[in-house]
Amino acid sequence: MSSTGGIQIPSRLPLLCTHDGVLLPGSTVRVSVDTARNMQLVKSRLLKGTSLKSTIIGVIPNTRDPEHDSDELPSLHSIGTAGLAVQVVGSNWPKPHYTLLITGLCRFRVTQLIRERPFPVAEVEQLDKLEQYAEGYQADTDLGELSQRFYHAAVQLVGMLDMSVPVVAKLKRMLESLPRETLPDVFASMIRTSNKEKLQVLDALDLEERFKKALPLLTRQIEVLKLLQKTRKLRPDDDKRVLSIRKGGVFPGRQFSPEEDGDDEDGDDMASLERKVKAASMSEAALRVCLKELRRLKKMPQSMPEYALTRNYLEMMIELPWSKSTTDCLDIRAARVLLDSDHYAMEKLKRRVLEYLAVRQLKSSLKGPILCFVGPPGVGKTSVGRSIARTLGREFQRIALGGVCDQSDIRGHRRTYVGSMPGRIINGLKTVGVNNPVFLLDEVDKLGKSLQGDPAAALLEVLDPEQNHNFTDHYLNVPFDLSQVLFIATANSTATIPPALLDRMEVLQVPGYTQEEKVEIAHRHLMPHQLDQHGLSSQQLQIPQDTTLEIISKYTREAGVRSLERKIGAICRAVAVRVAEGHKVSKEESPTEQRPGQDSKEDDSGIGAPPDMPIVIDHIALKDILGPPLFEMEVSERLTLPGVAVGLAWTPMGGEIMFVEASRMEGEGQLTLTGQLGDVMKESAHLAISWLRSNAKTYNLTNGSADLLEGTDIHLHFPAGSVTKDGPSAGVTIVTCLASLLSGRLVRSDVAMTGEITLRGLVLPVGGIKDKVLAAHRANLKRIIIPKRNEKDLVEIPAHVRADLDFVLASTLDEVLNAAFDGGFPSAVSHPQVASKL
Repeated sequence: MSSTGGIQIPSRLPLLCTHDGVLLPGSTVRVSVDTARNMQLVKSRLLKGTSLKSTIIGVIPNTRDPEHDSDELPSLHSIGTAGLAVQVVGSNWPKPHYTLLITGLCRFRVTQLIRERPFPVAEVEQLDKLEQYAEGYQADTDLGELSQRFYHAAVQLVGMLDMSVPVVAKLKRMLESLPRETLPDVFASMIRTSNKEKLQVLDALDLEERFKKALPLLTRQIEVLKLLQKTRKLRPDDDKRVLSIRKGGVFPGRQFSPEEDGDDEDGDDMASLERKVKAASMSEAALRVCLKELRRLKKMPQSMPEYALTRNYLEMMIELPWSKSTTDCLDIRAARVLLDSDHYAMEKLKRRVLEYLAVRQLKSSLKGPILCFVGPPGVGKTSVGRSIARTLGREFQRIALGGVCDQSDIRGHRRTYVGSMPGRIINGLKTVGVNNPVFLLDEVDKLGKSLQGDPAAALLEVLDPEQNHNFTDHYLNVPFDLSQVLFIATANSTATIPPALLDRMEVLQVPGYTQEEKVEIAHRHLMPHQLDQHGLSSQQLQIPQDTTLEIISKYTREAGVRSLERKIGAICRAVAVRVAEGHKVSKEESPTEQRPGQDSKEDDSGIGAPPDMPIVIDHIALKDILGPPLFEMEVSERLTLPGVAVGLAWTPMGGEIMFVEASRMEGEGQLTLTGQLGDVMKESAHLAISWLRSNAKTYNLTNGSADLLEGTDIHLHFPAGSVTKDGPSAGVTIVTCLASLLSGRLVRSDVAMTGEITLRGLVLPVGGIKDKVLAAHRANLKRIIIPKRNEKDLVEIPAHVRADLDFVLASTLDEVLNAAFDGGFPSAVSHPQVASKL
């Protein structure tokens, strides 16, 4: 159909005989088709054709009056126009007919009629060789002068028209870009002329002759417009104006008005926008939508409210990184060094990042994994996400999801709403400018839910590797590929994450730090950061490791290091005061001797001498700066009476030790539970009572009565009553506490325990073992009783912590009681172990 040389039409063309107009190359006309031959051509050629070639037909003008049409084919005009049928519309009123929208391509000559029925088909010869004119007509002086005169006349004609009309503004832009040799055909088809005059232009095969035929028609049209404007003049005596009806009209020596300049700028702006759309390298579907919106925008006045909305949409589509990406840094050794320098411990997370880098080296088209870091606050989940981005050499974007309760925050708003905007995912991609960043979805467990939808359900598409390559934001309404994005979610607990969302993520547990790890983190990261934040240096302030350990054990009790960093900041502020006051002391005064560490004992009203450097913080200075210790090791003091035991609990903040207290009094055998307990923990208390009642004679707990609770009420209390407590892991602690109360024996003061119980006295496994063990280690407990089936979880506990603790793996409550009391908890009746035969 086309080549580098210009337009090429088929050598055989079906012929459409018209009587109501002349089609010229470069023009578009509507042709009514109601004769038998033409109707047959439309049905057989245009409606049933499947290729672009089938839409090209030959248009022969002015053959015969349709009222005198007969079965006989009339004599054909020798020159015709090859046209492209752009649109076909059929109708049955007032009689069956079709309306064709045809765009003229080039002239042709009929050389031989091949057939007449059912519609004429002829051999044709293409006449227009436009590329030859473009190459050689400038050298011909007469032709060049004619084309220049015609161009100026065309400019004058367009300048006399109302530029506020979009079609006129479009014509003005086209005039500057159209080749000169096409102007006679284009303007002859636009201005008011008869079919005979158009036929003369069509028959003018020579370009010079064509200019001569069309120039008088154009001049005549200009004179008509001048005459029309003169009749509308507000001041008839003013002959100097060419146009006076319109403000800013064309004056002598000036072709364009200020308004036309504005239109020209607007046209340039639209052209620039179109270039940006095509240069954005967006997907085919997105490009199709953008071009459609751009066409609508060109026809839209700027005063319309939708103009700004459409333009904002196009600019958003242009700014999105459809094909822009960063190159991953795949050096595993350098990545290991960078991760180790940024974070201490966290071996599981570092290993997962290095595994991803290794696989990326072997397979370049790897989809981004979707990770979920679950752990207590302050352990570095967010900062390790930023370090992963630095390690990979990618851009980093954090999206805070805490409290989000509208799905539009994820998927965006539809453009039908006022103030609509894309969701946070698309906005984040626009901000970073690449399509493969590291996205940190912070606090994914704290998503809300409201009448505006469930954002957790909207995240299902974002975090599904099988779906997110076609993520559709409501604002964009076209798919965007998220498969190269590395999503990292953070959460304190998986309990509040919907199961469907949790299933799409690879969960990595981030447990709390041990005391030794906190000391290392404090000296490697926290202290240098706080010294820099407070304008101090290591030559001015030093905090020994034993002082750091005292801060950790007596002033903070957390899984992370946030409180520890705040305490170090408080020390830095106190030292900064001393250093600043010391600078004010006169140099002539001799400083008095001052022992390092005693600086905080001076009167705050003023210091007579600058402190000796560096200032070393010992336990005395620490108490003066931070006050008395906030936490004391009270375990041994609270286990001085029977009926008290220490359990281990897991919370989103990390592991905690939990006291269980019991007392008995005269009553009617009732059990009272206090401490804001959940249903599961209440059931564990009833299970413990039932097991002890059924085994009371075995352990000599009856005191001569038939029933353990006969004439006795028991009250179980879990301190910290304002905190909700629930879960099955306190079962063994409740049994031990009640056994201590009923037997009158003390539980060992260095024992803590966790485990679920059954009515048969079995101990079942529980979760959060590492956090619980670390909490017991922080409280200086030495013996830990855990279910035997949790033995596998001890591998995750650091070796130096395991060395400090004595682990008792219990499978029955009898083993728990023997380990919890000094000398064991002997039973009156020994039960031989029965081996299972199942």
